[in-house]
Amino acid sequence: MRLLIDNAQVELINKAYEFYPISGVTTNPTILSKVGGNPFEILRQIREMIGEEEMHVQVISTKADEIVEEAKHIVNILGRETFVKIPAIDEGFKAMKILSYTTEISFTATAVYTTMQAFIAAECGAAYVAPYVNRIDNLGYNGIEVVKQIKNFLINNGMETEILAASFKNSQQVVELLEYGIDAVTVAPDILKNFVKNAAVDSAIEDFISDFESFAGEGKTMKDFK
Repeated sequence: MRLLIDNAQVELINKAYEFYPISGVTTNPTILSKVGGNPFEILRQIREMIGEEEMHVQVISTKADEIVEEAKHIVNILGRETFVKIPAIDEGFKAMKILSYTTEISFTATAVYTTMQAFIAAECGAAYVAPYVNRIDNLGYNGIEVVKQIKNFLINNGMETEILAASFKNSQQVVELLEYGIDAVTVAPDILKNFVKNAAVDSAIEDFISDFESFAGEGKTMKDFK
């Protein structure tokens, strides 16, 4: 499973890349609103930082022809490694078909809440479908099970579309999808940190250091000995 960071703050993305095996960056209009200004200024910085790794950028237009033009504009500025996020709605599906038939632009179906949305998007040529796990839960359904169902039909029907699961409230949701072999997840920085944050781990490390210093001397490490 590939791990992407769901954020547009350069310093947080850079920190995530410094410590973790991140495979790309996802953004959306809400995430960009937290940064403000010209969105392409920040997106260019992210692109420069991550090189040719994938970046997902969402259109704002709601009519198919306008979505297509906006998608072309996004990729023209940010490069072919950019996946254009298109909402899984009627006009979005129409735009996906146009892009699939007439361009080489890769796109991600976003705002996916149901299996049938994912199925239609896959049929339209989506590279990814992005189900919103926690938002599905908030509607009274089981987000994890919906994602598993999507995964099953993609495999059983020999479809090449992959899943990019999004919208998590905790790391346990990610673990369940990791166990199931989901293709990729995108998580916010706070969820990412909770993957490994554990008071018991911190305590164990402190004990190891204390025990070593008890015989080796304060501040000593293995490199101080031969």
